[in-house]
Amino acid sequence: MERLHQSPTDPEFVQNPYPFYDRARAAGPFFFWEDYGLICCASATGVAAILRDRRFGREVPPEKRAPVPAHLAPFYAVEAHSMLELEPPRHTRLRGLVLRAFTSRRIAALEPEIAALCDDLIAALPQGPFDLLRHFGQKLPVIVIARLLGVPEAMSDDLLGWSNAMVGMYMAGRTRETEDRAVAATESFVAFLRDYVRDRRARPGDDLITHLIAAGSDGERLTTDELISTCILLLNAGHEATVHSLGNGVKTLLETRTPPAALSPDRIAGTVEELLRFDPPLHLFTRHTYAPVDVLGHGFDRGDEVGLLLAAANRDPRAWDRPARFDPARPEKVNLAFGGGLHFCVGAPLARLELQIALPRLFARLPKLRLAGPPRYADVFHFHGLERLMVRAD
Repeated sequence: MERLHQSPTDPEFVQNPYPFYDRARAAGPFFFWEDYGLICCASATGVAAILRDRRFGREVPPEKRAPVPAHLAPFYAVEAHSMLELEPPRHTRLRGLVLRAFTSRRIAALEPEIAALCDDLIAALPQGPFDLLRHFGQKLPVIVIARLLGVPEAMSDDLLGWSNAMVGMYMAGRTRETEDRAVAATESFVAFLRDYVRDRRARPGDDLITHLIAAGSDGERLTTDELISTCILLLNAGHEATVHSLGNGVKTLLETRTPPAALSPDRIAGTVEELLRFDPPLHLFTRHTYAPVDVLGHGFDRGDEVGLLLAAANRDPRAWDRPARFDPARPEKVNLAFGGGLHFCVGAPLARLELQIALPRLFARLPKLRLAGPPRYADVFHFHGLERLMVRAD
């Protein structure tokens, strides 16, 4: 197995990780990423196979679990109830209860509200050069999630701040300062939600928190801690992915001068899928091995950890024709931007809906939208998103 060096915080890599992914893929189905001390897979076939294989999962095997440092206990107390980090049977129970409330009908019913919110945000954009992320990309998903949960919209800035601080725990090069911010945000978020869940138990409304409280099967219910972790997961994962997808998507459309026809009602779904394939919001996800297994000639033992490079898999030439080319007319097929298998992102339908509504409205209302400065990606790996997107529309 080839061993490769590449700092995930190197400025050149941050701005364009795809040359490294090409090099990693050329090394074979698996390579050893020295900077992480981790076996990784850049192959579309390998990544998809591991995501679907129940012998791999998110939960660390008991014999491999390290003690949680005392200063991080509040953060990991929330993680302990997050379905993202659990395996069956707990994952099955939690996901089943969440899907009883987070239904496709409920998501589809948000379409008029999302469209109206997009129009309001576009109408409020400043004149001259402005950062589209700050004025549109960050606001849209956090307001949608706040409304979906039934949380006061005035809390949007707090929710955004807590989310940004907490996801810092997953970024390369995190420090004690990063951890302290994440813990402080966790404690504030949990305290707010605990009070809010208590209020919704006493005074039900027509919101997702109320429906999560009511969701049940065979007497099963989400506990308060499970409700809090689920709401935090829906905000943090949903918001982070949608913000990066919106920013990366607008950047790609502007840089490639994609014609408006690609955003027409009959083509927008395919264009969004190609945007997600071409420059996805999450680049690395890990899995732990629960039983000896062979994947593409490599043998894994119980307790091994493997990194799945979703963005590299999405540009695998064995799976995609001319994968480094953005082609909104590319025939639709499954890409791995939202993962796959048991842990396929529960918020993916909402993220897709927001993109399919926001992008056509943005470019229709701002037909002269163009870049006003070089787009820059933020140093946020494993995520992949812009720190700013300066544009002008006059």
